[in-house]
Amino acid sequence: MTKPIVVGVDGSVASLRAAAWGGQEAALRDAPLRVVHAALRWDYDVPLVPQPLGWGAGSEAAAREMLHRATLHARAGRPHLKVTAEILDGRAQEALVTAAAEAQLVVVGDRGRSGLPGLLLGSVSQHVATHAPCSVAVVRQPQAGRHGVIVVGVTGQPDQEPVLDFAFREASLRHAVLRAVHAWRHPARRAPGDIQPLVYDVQGIADEEARLLAEAIAGWRERFPDVTLAEQVIHAHPAKALNEASAEADLVVIGARSGTRALFGLGGTAHAVLHHSHAPVVVARS
Repeated sequence: MTKPIVVGVDGSVASLRAAAWGGQEAALRDAPLRVVHAALRWDYDVPLVPQPLGWGAGSEAAAREMLHRATLHARAGRPHLKVTAEILDGRAQEALVTAAAEAQLVVVGDRGRSGLPGLLLGSVSQHVATHAPCSVAVVRQPQAGRHGVIVVGVTGQPDQEPVLDFAFREASLRHAVLRAVHAWRHPARRAPGDIQPLVYDVQGIADEEARLLAEAIAGWRERFPDVTLAEQVIHAHPAKALNEASAEADLVVIGARSGTRALFGLGGTAHAVLHHSHAPVVVARS
């Protein structure tokens, strides 16, 4: 059975964009779409234990109407899409992470109704992108027109299989050009204890990084011969390179660094791209 795509909505304009994007993605993948709204059954964010058994009639009616609007956005132009709508108990970030355990992708807007002015990424979106066990898409205000380009950040490290798998499949489904971006700032450490040179040949290192990129995507070319691939090696910070590339892309696909040193559980590059990308971003996980 195909796992569903889950989209979280809260009635905000951003969440309705997420619902529309999730509907498009579900149609591309021939997957069911599960539209959910999560809320505490208490009108105020007070940790009552146990929670009341149900919402008030007015609150539940408003939530059902919100889900109906989101479903209409998801189904627009896709009348045969299988969509279910559901109210989940609990705080939004926790409920969405739980729902992600049975999903292939979770979709959220970049900011919710409670987002503070000036914030580039809402707390719920950041929490879900950090903690969900599956891939997470954070949907932003769409740019004018379609570029037909998907950008993927390639590190050349062995843990990138989920990132490359998502990016190549997405490019194949969308018939889009896949732009593989590999950014570097100094000679890479190949093993623990490597000593970094004080002076090095920039062109020589650039050629080495280009070979690293070519090796990282070589097998994927064979698996997805229908995907048009563009390789780009940039001497810059990875976040800067990806955010600049996102200005001419329909989607950016990145990975999340694991381990205790990862910034906010994602890694510094992923954190910066989620906050500053011009296009929707997918944090890809297996």
